[in-house]
Amino acid sequence: MNEQNLRALLTDLQEGRCDVNQTLERLRLYPYEDLGFAKVDHHRQLRKGFPEVIYCPGKTAGQVVEIMGSMLAFPGNIIATRAEQDIFAAVQEVFPDACYHELSRTITIERDRCIYGNGTILVISAGTADLPVAEEACLTAQLMGNNVERLYDVGVAGIHRLLDNSAHIFRAAVIIVVAGMDGALPSVVGGLVRCPVVAVPTSAGYGAGFGGLAPLLTMLNSCASGVSVVNIDNGFGAGYCAALINRTRD
Repeated sequence: MNEQNLRALLTDLQEGRCDVNQTLERLRLYPYEDLGFAKVDHHRQLRKGFPEVIYCPGKTAGQVVEIMGSMLAFPGNIIATRAEQDIFAAVQEVFPDACYHELSRTITIERDRCIYGNGTILVISAGTADLPVAEEACLTAQLMGNNVERLYDVGVAGIHRLLDNSAHIFRAAVIIVVAGMDGALPSVVGGLVRCPVVAVPTSAGYGAGFGGLAPLLTMLNSCASGVSVVNIDNGFGAGYCAALINRTRD
């Protein structure tokens, strides 16, 4: 949609040829901002309910800063994932309200603290080694406007730790289960609860785990219904998916 089309759309709205909902639907296709090295999709929040997220690997510190500056001209929270300390130092110099979450390597700028989700998202980790991925999922879901709770280090090697928190588990509207090694925990949780379960395989484990491939295959072959699986170490994808589920939940 170019400037001429936008003016025509506004004229149609003013003269009653389309209503507000129809106008918003057409605005979903409004163009991005071309920075030369990146095309920033400012209308992703209108289409998806949340702004574009910055994936830092492969980008210079200056590029991340410029993308973030472009996004800050529009409403919404800002998330930059897989960011190292040097990236954050450059961001904080320009945007002092930016926060760095060292465990998950995530940069956030929080401007919207409204809750849009209809229930609580529970993030469960099998072990302490899975916490970086679990925290990435937590921060993503929180910044997308959800109440998030954590239940960590309750893997199948000591299943009583999970069962001791059954009341906590049954309250959740959506559950994210993060596990490496054999990746068995999502199936266990999926067999206990009636809510959707998003499984996240991690690369934590020994050589035969093949960097997370073994738990990925275990989760894909889960015999518990209602378990969906994201990619290896993809805490962001799990948090995003759970947030969308929680927004549409009645």
